[in-house]
Amino acid sequence: MTHKETVQRNIGLTFDFVSYLHDNPNELDKLPDNFMLEFKEKDFSEVELRQRTMTPAKKMEKKYVRAQ
Repeated sequence: MTHKETVQRNIGLTFDFVSYLHDNPNELDKLPDNFMLEFKEKDFSEVELRQRTMTPAKKMEKKYVRAQ
């Protein structure tokens, strides 16, 4: 998957996630105040490796969401 395809997929998944939270506001209350969201492919059991040089300035809790 190219970088552009990955970005487009993640944007689509982000909108799907926001739509899900809009339809299920009780799930929004379960999320921590400070976290980093990563989408996991449903066919992979481990988090995809990412090539990232920047790290978050603050330590953030990770929240994993299975893409469907």
